[in-house]
Amino acid sequence: MNGADTAWIIVATALVLFMTLPGLALFYGGLVRARNVLSVFMQCYAIACLMSILWLAFGYTIAFGDGSTGYWGGLGKSFLNGVTADSLSGTLPEVLFFAFQMTFAIITPALIVGAYVERIRFGFVMLFSGLWMLLCYAPVVHWIWGGGFLADGGIFGETGVKDFAGGIVVHETAGIAALVIAVVLGPRRHRTTPPHAPWMVMIGAAMLWVGWFGFNGGSQLAADGGAAMALTVTHISAATASLTWALWEKIKYGKASLVGLVTGTIAGLASITPASGFVGPIEALIIGAIAGVLCQEAVNVVRNTFKIDDTLDVFAVHGVGGIFGTIMIAVFALFGFDTGGTFVAQFGGLLVVGVFTLVVSYILVRVVAMFTPIRVDVETEVNGLDLSAHGERAYDMNS
Repeated sequence: MNGADTAWIIVATALVLFMTLPGLALFYGGLVRARNVLSVFMQCYAIACLMSILWLAFGYTIAFGDGSTGYWGGLGKSFLNGVTADSLSGTLPEVLFFAFQMTFAIITPALIVGAYVERIRFGFVMLFSGLWMLLCYAPVVHWIWGGGFLADGGIFGETGVKDFAGGIVVHETAGIAALVIAVVLGPRRHRTTPPHAPWMVMIGAAMLWVGWFGFNGGSQLAADGGAAMALTVTHISAATASLTWALWEKIKYGKASLVGLVTGTIAGLASITPASGFVGPIEALIIGAIAGVLCQEAVNVVRNTFKIDDTLDVFAVHGVGGIFGTIMIAVFALFGFDTGGTFVAQFGGLLVVGVFTLVVSYILVRVVAMFTPIRVDVETEVNGLDLSAHGERAYDMNS
């Protein structure tokens, strides 16, 4: 065990949990109507609790168990069977590696919340999220990070799919699942209602930015120069994308908004995530500069061209950002940068995971809907979910 590595990953674990609670909850909560903010908080918080238990029970062993098939890790480490305080995973206590990866298993289904807020039943959220994490997210983790068939030495040869911190594993899977649910649900009845608290959105985005240092820097699993570089390029990409998003807004609409600026931050963070362990500051500038415009245009395409009500633009920001960053690993390799990525592996990984996520997510939506209704009734949606579904409200209902 390495003490410095252990200390850093303890901090990184706390930072990644901080991204969901309270970062993501505030970011999403500020974007909805005032009468729905508590329902968003409830969904994020309850998902964090449920994923923690399910990760202990079955998620961790599916993702990082000792299975030799290349498709899943088996059930040998269910409930951390055989893992003690002295067990090691590399230079870390294995129980710490478990906890660090648990925070990823928390935030990934929590990201999907943004696609269906303001019109979904809480029971559906919980049942779908739990099954999706176990049957979609955890297997994909094994394929890429757990030594599975998409990793180095797998179906793409010695150079497997490169995804440093979750461009495919987290952002592509969450983005596609979000799109599936949004299509099945249909649009809200009040799509033109503006965010009720842009200040809350900004605070949540700022917390996500800080937490992302643990997300990407911690994925080095060591306290070394690689972690420092991952942290640095994460910051550069976020800052650049924030500015290009705001500039593109100014060019197109005559004004740059606070919500747009901080959404650009998230686009830059999502886009650098898969590449953060393979690129330097100049590449991060390029990724961030493109991401701020690319993800904003993706929002317009999803909303206006395809008429899909992905409420808080999960696919356009996280999905498109993660896919873009994954491809850029191969692009930089083509121009002589030592990223280790190839077009065959990167596009192949995106395709395999994308199709798998699409199919599993759609099946789960349909199956779960057989046991619990997916959408709230018209009266609940109009009046807001806070009071109707949870018996509480944070603001005057006239707001």
